[in-house]
Amino acid sequence: MPPRPRTRPAEELLHTVEDLHVLRFPRQEERAGERWGGPGYHLVVLVESQDFWEDRDTGLVEEAAAGVEADRAALAELLTRRWGAPATVDLGARPGSDGTGTGTQTDPGPGPDPDFDAEEPEPIGFLSGVTSTLQVWLPGGSDRWVGLAVGQADAEWPLQLLAAFGESSALPG
Repeated sequence: MPPRPRTRPAEELLHTVEDLHVLRFPRQEERAGERWGGPGYHLVVLVESQDFWEDRDTGLVEEAAAGVEADRAALAELLTRRWGAPATVDLGARPGSDGTGTGTQTDPGPGPDPDFDAEEPEPIGFLSGVTSTLQVWLPGGSDRWVGLAVGQADAEWPLQLLAAFGESSALPG
């Protein structure tokens, strides 16, 4: 199967990342469309595939995964040019994760589950429930880290390209 073209231009995704990187962290949990955050973090869904409730065909899932992965790779290339090579953080062994990237949240909606008792601070608590790895950049002159992950809360839910932002002092791993 040929690689699926990206679903969004990488420059558009980069613009979103740059805007959120400098955005003040909220004082309390808040949600605005595909972005949510709280003290010390932001999370945003950059790209989302279709869901797989009606059709879990392997070819359909692979095509969706290829599209989301193409978006991740293109954005990661731009971030690497800007901020250097990323570190890879293993989230699979963290509390709240089953190590497969499918998570153990009871209500895997598009934002943090208020009943989910993760020992990790956000956004790592949420991310460890939907993915097993996180690419992390440390922009020079900033006290924040920027992360990218492809996650899926459950097999029927959409695949998502997620960007995460947190305080460097709370950087995982």
